[in-house]
Amino acid sequence: MEQLSATAYVILGLVRNEPRSGYEIKAVVDNSTRFFWAASYGQIYPELKRLAEAGLIAGSDVPTGGRKRTVYEITADGEEELRAWLRQAPQTFEMRDEGLLKLFFADALPRDEAVEILRSMKAQRLAINERLRAIEQMKGEIEDPFPMIVLRGGLEFSEWFADWCERMEAQLLDSALEKRSE
Repeated sequence: MEQLSATAYVILGLVRNEPRSGYEIKAVVDNSTRFFWAASYGQIYPELKRLAEAGLIAGSDVPTGGRKRTVYEITADGEEELRAWLRQAPQTFEMRDEGLLKLFFADALPRDEAVEILRSMKAQRLAINERLRAIEQMKGEIEDPFPMIVLRGGLEFSEWFADWCERMEAQLLDSALEKRSE
């Protein structure tokens, strides 16, 4: 069997506890793993096909309101594959943040415009924090502690990042004032 993608493992993890359609998988991703590992429909549906062909998930037709709908559940082989992957050390660390990328090249802008990048990054992180808080309120009592641990990590990281943006803005503004007074 060929190497599985991270999206394949997202799918295995999400259908492990509850059979889901591709649409339902995407909806769960958008309110959970999206904050640290996104998956699009363009990734999910081809992976569902590959996983089914590999015998790691099984799909069954469950029509809803006249619409064709396939719901997938994990197989014993899929469960074994998921557990083997979970036992391996993480191989990938990738943080994609367009704001950081823009900040990296911000010397092409006047200082006051460059500072706006930090301000918009801070606003974005605070908005993410609000979304995460809303998710936290919806979760209620969950038996599985691990999604809540990751959620708390996301909350703390977004708060730290917003604070970091504020500190870097102050540092840039202070250094700009020092250069003007020289």
